[in-house]
Amino acid sequence: MFENLSDRLTDSLKHITGQAKLTEDNIKGTLREVRLALLEADVALLVVKDFISKVKDRAIGLDVSQHLNPGQEFVKIVREELEALMGEANEDLNLNAQPPAVIMMAGLQGAGKTTTVGKLGKFLKERHKKKVLVTSADIYRPAAIKQLETLATDLELEFHPSTGDQDPVDIANNAIADARRKQADVVIVDTAGRLHIDEEMMGEIKRLHAAINPVETLFVVDAMTGQDAANTAKAFNDALPLSGVILTKVDGDARGGAALSVRHITGKPIKFLGVGEKTDALEPFHPDRMASRILGMGDVLSLIEEAERKIDKQKAEKFAKKIKKGKGFNLEDFRDQLHQMKNMGGMTSLLDKLPGMGNLSQLAGDHLNEKMFDQMEAIINSMTPHERRFPDVINNSRKKRIATGSGTTLQDINRLLKQHKQMQKMMKKFSKKGAVANLMRGMGGMFGGGGPGGGMPPGGMPPGGMGGGMPPKF
Repeated sequence: MFENLSDRLTDSLKHITGQAKLTEDNIKGTLREVRLALLEADVALLVVKDFISKVKDRAIGLDVSQHLNPGQEFVKIVREELEALMGEANEDLNLNAQPPAVIMMAGLQGAGKTTTVGKLGKFLKERHKKKVLVTSADIYRPAAIKQLETLATDLELEFHPSTGDQDPVDIANNAIADARRKQADVVIVDTAGRLHIDEEMMGEIKRLHAAINPVETLFVVDAMTGQDAANTAKAFNDALPLSGVILTKVDGDARGGAALSVRHITGKPIKFLGVGEKTDALEPFHPDRMASRILGMGDVLSLIEEAERKIDKQKAEKFAKKIKKGKGFNLEDFRDQLHQMKNMGGMTSLLDKLPGMGNLSQLAGDHLNEKMFDQMEAIINSMTPHERRFPDVINNSRKKRIATGSGTTLQDINRLLKQHKQMQKMMKKFSKKGAVANLMRGMGGMFGGGGPGGGMPPGGMPPGGMGGGMPPKF
């Protein structure tokens, strides 16, 4: 979401980092560039003016730390003000209530509200070990009720049925009573959306809120709508006591304006980001980590948390020991690492969270189609166990058979085998002193000229954490 903004900000801040002293004259040009970058990201003008004013006031006459030069201090100020703009710290859901705790979801039609109900239910079930019941009070769209029922079934959440001829308040109250009988910890109530804000909609949602008195009232908004998302959130906040915002579709072409505007305009925190279509693509929003990512400083904490949740630790440890002992890196290992990387969101997602890797992430995106992982896996799966363990036995006749079995070409097979050879050489460096540095130096050849490669070890993770290679350019 923040790629363009990140590029513009990091470029503009380069001009100030070499300054011996911060003055109004030498920060003027940089502040103008920062202002333009924020406006291009569709951040609300009022927010931009306030942000620039605070940065300027703090920068001029600054007492420079002995550990940082003036330019670094300026970048530090920008980072801290970005954090403050977005909320300073993650604000978790407040579920300290007599069970069941009721969460009400509000938002316009098309923002991804019903899908977000399912994602949030899964999040609470898996990460907070809560028993969750969901229900739909959207009596105007039978498809929304059916969609939520399907999601609940797939995610193994409790579901309270409803129909279009019921009153939304009755649906919600019956769902809460049902949750008590089933001893559910949390009830999530999906509400009706409209294509625009109208009096009928606001009247109904206010009546529903008063009847069920939820502990959390979350506004779901499409990040693609830019600063309009913040303005819509304000309109809802004027009618309802919102407790937080969930931004959806941030993995799309959103320019970041919503994330940077919504807290300032509404006074309400962003609690979650919808980062993809999968049901686990819901992340708690951490302003400090997002500020780091915007300024190209990475987000290693989120990467480590993701690794802890998604990586098979036993396989990772086994792989790390194998590599450390110099026992080689065969195609079965390669396939396992591809699995780990896919679970972590793919190469571009990983690079995006590593410090200083923003440009590499973009370059990887230009060269990579994440479907390549599936194609590579198909090639490896078309081999015999012996071929996977001893790739050197793969001759031309075997390559033809593998290509036919995987629906690929001989050229594809050759590229994969070449890529595997490169990875083998790189993995050998893990057993030597300065392994990570050696590996990083070796990655340039993976793209044939300084591009990113595979085997990127995120923030101190063991090589088994994700050590798969950059897929070949099929």
